[in-house]
Amino acid sequence: MLRFNDVSCRLQGKVLFSNVSFVIHHGQKVALTGANGSGKSTLLGLILGLVQSDDGEVSLQQNVATTHVAQETPSSDQAALEYVIDGDSRVRALQSAIDNCKDSDGERLANLHEEFELAGGYTINSRASTLLNGLGFTQAQYQQAVASFSGGWRMRLNLAQALMSSNELLLLDEPTNHLDLDAVIWLEQWLRQRKGSLILISHDREFLDAIAAVTLHIESRTVSLFNGNYSAFEKYRAARLLTQQAYHEKVAARKQHLQAFVDRFRAKATKARQAQSRLKMIERLGETQAVVTETPFNFAFHSPVDKPSPLIVLEDADIGYEATTILRNINLSLHSGDRIGLLGANGAGKSTLVKALVGKLSLLSGSRTPARKLSIGYFAQHQVDQLQAGRSVLSTLLMADEQLSEQQARSFLGGFGFTGEQVFHQIDVLSGGERARLALALIVHSRPNLLVLDEPTNHLDIDMRRALADALITFEGALLVISHDRTMLRMVVDELLLVSDQQLTRFEEDLDGYARWLAKQRQRSLEHGVANDTMHNEFSASGVVSEQLSVSSDSAGTDSAKGNDRRLLKREKAQKRAVLAPLNKEVQRCEMELDRVSSELEQIRESLGDEAMYNENNKHLLTDLLSREVQIREAVASAEERLIESMEALERASLDLEQ
Repeated sequence: MLRFNDVSCRLQGKVLFSNVSFVIHHGQKVALTGANGSGKSTLLGLILGLVQSDDGEVSLQQNVATTHVAQETPSSDQAALEYVIDGDSRVRALQSAIDNCKDSDGERLANLHEEFELAGGYTINSRASTLLNGLGFTQAQYQQAVASFSGGWRMRLNLAQALMSSNELLLLDEPTNHLDLDAVIWLEQWLRQRKGSLILISHDREFLDAIAAVTLHIESRTVSLFNGNYSAFEKYRAARLLTQQAYHEKVAARKQHLQAFVDRFRAKATKARQAQSRLKMIERLGETQAVVTETPFNFAFHSPVDKPSPLIVLEDADIGYEATTILRNINLSLHSGDRIGLLGANGAGKSTLVKALVGKLSLLSGSRTPARKLSIGYFAQHQVDQLQAGRSVLSTLLMADEQLSEQQARSFLGGFGFTGEQVFHQIDVLSGGERARLALALIVHSRPNLLVLDEPTNHLDIDMRRALADALITFEGALLVISHDRTMLRMVVDELLLVSDQQLTRFEEDLDGYARWLAKQRQRSLEHGVANDTMHNEFSASGVVSEQLSVSSDSAGTDSAKGNDRRLLKREKAQKRAVLAPLNKEVQRCEMELDRVSSELEQIRESLGDEAMYNENNKHLLTDLLSREVQIREAVASAEERLIESMEALERASLDLEQ
């Protein structure tokens, strides 16, 4: 379907990759990985024809159409739902053709309606609604103008519009950057069941592993294609690098031994021929490359100067903005060693809670009691955006600590990937990832005893995310983090709190349990939607009847009619329950099957995480286990697909009953 043949590409004089060849086949879902700046987005640009290669050929099979997420969103008055529907250009074209077709041309009109139905035209509103709902939009927002949304929400609209497309090849470049955890989990499930091909750039390891079965990795100006997910590729790459390094060291030692003989006996006539022979042997051994790690990040949190206990306490706190209360009666006490992940739907109040905790938002009621020596390291996107323009990376750190020498500052910044002349770059020209790294560097240098991180991994590549997680593992203070990166959450937190229904409660399960909880919440919301409509009708009918009862007996005929209406509503409610009952049962059956295979997959992964499994005497067992992992991974994917299909069937039935 897609072929790169000896492709080379430079950007601003820098060679990104050279003599690259690979083939992507129909239906493959590919993870495109590599460090920031390695050329991932450029490779997508080559596929789209937005970038020209210096050498070689990029060919896409005829009739294979591509879709990508637009980077700009028009500031228009078009409703969000209509904007998303525009993503299905085939249906829009058929709609236009039907509108412009003359009534007298009955045969053509009939054919157009048939094509329209086959293209999914009659379900397009529900399909667009499903996408908007999954990405966090409320039903009330469907008819809002695109221009009324903030930048991050407009990017969600762009993503939804791209997902509406029926084109074969979908290209996604960091689609999770503007999403919360709930939306990431939904998008992961949606992409897994999508038919067609996908090339996905993401630095979210768990997201990649769940979706892509092929990995395309850019490193050292070359591109490697690996049949397996990213975690499997990393294991393979680590083993290959170990082999490469061992071979390099073996060859180097051999060369050193041969060279020592040459140096010792070259001047002796009786040994000259042997010395010459060994020189040729050195030449035949050729040049080998030592393994050079590309990870430029190396930093750690120093022990906090003070460790008061508790660090901060919220008691009976109502939190919100003026007349709008977002959270009620919040009680939270943080101590050194606490490692908390904050969960909750978009808009539930996670960031609002964080702002109140760090003192950026006053409480509506209740109390906030910080320790006298509390030192907070607070990371949020608006903190990143407030880095002072016009200053360099180096001067920003020196301004934060006037006792620091320039050499000390440069050495410290090097651990965050700012080396050489990069420390003199102005903040204005830094990328989003570089700004985030600088903001984190300032926090690490401040030696806080409380870390509050609101989506710290946005714009960070996999290596930086791993370095941050490693540093957080050894952090001695208290940690509260909001993140859509489940790999990081699994590594650094040991307690989950849930923000829901204006309350803060302990979530007793793990992140897999949270995904299941979300699926059940969506199912309940669908059922609740039907129930609410029925309840609303019943309450309305009851209200009318009550009102009529207070009128004179001349209204008895009207009362009788209203009584009939009430009985009709009850009958309709029973009919709705009867229609939805088998669909609800199927959803529950699919959930049980997903729980079963997910549990087995978790057991297999625990076994694969055992270092002893990779000993030579466990070779056959490892092979069997890896094979079983592939089978169960496919079973999980199938179970998730069936669950999504059953939930969508329930949703469609619910919507049909509402109409």
